[in-house]
Amino acid sequence: MASRRNDAPRDFHLAASAPCRADLAGGTLDLWPLYLFHPGARTLNFALHILTRCTIQPLAGKRIRLRSLDTNREDNFPSLAALLATRRYRHPLAAYLVRFFQPDQGFILETHSEAPAGAGISGSSALMIATTAALAHFCGRKFSPEEIRLLAQNVEAQIIRVPTGCQDYYPALYGGASVIFLDPAGIRREAIAVAPEDIEARFVLAYTGAPRQSGINNWEVFKAHVNGDHHVFRNFEEIARIAREMHPALQAGQWGEVARLLREEWKLRRTNVPGITTSFIDELIGIARKHGGVAAKVCGAGGGGCVLFMVQEGSRSRVEQALALANAQILPLEVARTGLRLEPHSR
Repeated sequence: MASRRNDAPRDFHLAASAPCRADLAGGTLDLWPLYLFHPGARTLNFALHILTRCTIQPLAGKRIRLRSLDTNREDNFPSLAALLATRRYRHPLAAYLVRFFQPDQGFILETHSEAPAGAGISGSSALMIATTAALAHFCGRKFSPEEIRLLAQNVEAQIIRVPTGCQDYYPALYGGASVIFLDPAGIRREAIAVAPEDIEARFVLAYTGAPRQSGINNWEVFKAHVNGDHHVFRNFEEIARIAREMHPALQAGQWGEVARLLREEWKLRRTNVPGITTSFIDELIGIARKHGGVAAKVCGAGGGGCVLFMVQEGSRSRVEQALALANAQILPLEVARTGLRLEPHSR
C-alpha cells in the first residue's frame, strides 16, 4: 500500500507528464469483468508522443487553485474544507484527486493536454496518471506504478460514473508498445518488442473533429454483454482471438497479418452497437484505401474522435494529404519512448 513520507519536500515546483495512446486490438475487453468471460483476453496498444501535463506550485496559506489550460476551466477554493464541501466542479479531474490526497497546504495545480477533446486516444486517462503522480509526490506519498494505475482508474470511474477499462493507463505509465494480459489472477503489462520506427512508418492518426464520450459507447456495449446479448458475446470472443493472434504478429513484424487482423477487428467492432462508426469515418476510411491505406479502426469507443489508419510502407504522406483534403485533422504519430515523467524543481 502507499506510504506516507514525513520528510517530503514542501516548497517546490513540480511537473509531471504522461503520453496518450492508440489502441490496436482487444479494446473494451479491459472493462472488468468482461475479460473474465473470455479466457486469454488481452489488449494491445502503443503510446503516442501527444502529452498531458500537470504542474503544482505551492502557495502560502490554504488557498487552492485548479486550472485546466486547454479547456480554460478553473476552480478556486479558500481552503481544502471548502473544496471538500463542494459537489460540482469545473475541473473535476483535479478536484476528485485532491479530494483523495487532501494536501495540507495551499497550491496552484495546472493541467494541459495536447490531445483534442474527445479524441479517443485516452487523453483523460493519461492526464489522470500525470495528476495522480504529481499529487502523490506533492503530498509525500510513495505509490508504485500499479497503485498509481489503480487509483487513477477508480477515480476516473467516479467522475464519469460508468465502468473504466485498465488499458489506457499503461501506455501513460510506461510508453512504447504494450500488451496487457487480462487474467482472473490479475492484470499484467508487458512491453512488445517492436521498433517504434516500424510503427511510425505504417500508421496515420486523424481526428474527425467530432468529440466522443467513451464512457457512453463502452457502457452500451458493457450492458449488452452482461445482459447476455449473444451477438455481442460472440463478437468479443472473436475480438479476444484477434488480439491473441495480433500479439505475436506485431512482435515478429508480420505487417500483412497485422493489417488483416486490424480489418477483421474493425468489421466485428462496428456491429456491436449503433454509433460506433459515422458516415464521415466511413468516408475517411474509403479515401485512405484509395491512397495506400490497408486497414483502419476508430480509437477508443468510437462515435467520433480519432481514426487510426494502417498504410503501406512509403504511403504515409500520401494518405495524410488525402485525409487532410477531406477535412480530417492529421495528428502527429510518433511513438512515445517513455511514459510517466516527474520533474521536481526546488525553488
